[in-house]
Amino acid sequence: MRNILFVCTGNTCRSPMAEAVLRHKANSEYEVKSAGVFAHVGSPASQNSVEVLTKQSIPINHKSAQLDDELIEWSDLILTMTNAHKKLILERYPKAADKVYSLLEFALNSPADIFDPFGGTIEDYREVYEQIDEAIKQLLVKLKTHQ
Repeated sequence: MRNILFVCTGNTCRSPMAEAVLRHKANSEYEVKSAGVFAHVGSPASQNSVEVLTKQSIPINHKSAQLDDELIEWSDLILTMTNAHKKLILERYPKAADKVYSLLEFALNSPADIFDPFGGTIEDYREVYEQIDEAIKQLLVKLKTHQ
């Protein structure tokens, strides 16, 4: 089984959404976790993230985690929400260089970032969900063709 880790800043908005979406769409084909580069361990997913996922009938039961050596070792693929997250991981964990990409880079060959909706409106979260959902659809295609 392939272990996939999503990483954002606080692990309360983007990476928990990505984790929940992939887990929902992949039907247990992959082990999926998420973490933050500056997370407060044990925080729940943001209310707007939960609301957006619930409206899509995607379950989420999340407590934030801090990125650490154990998660780096566990991961076969690390997908960040921004290029800055990727850069930070490469600085802190150079041994992970061959498995760290931004989500949009890996799934869509795009240099773009997924913006942080933290503190934003429900519409901001919906936009982020749509971006993540589209990327994960392409991620699944890519993973299936490269197994």
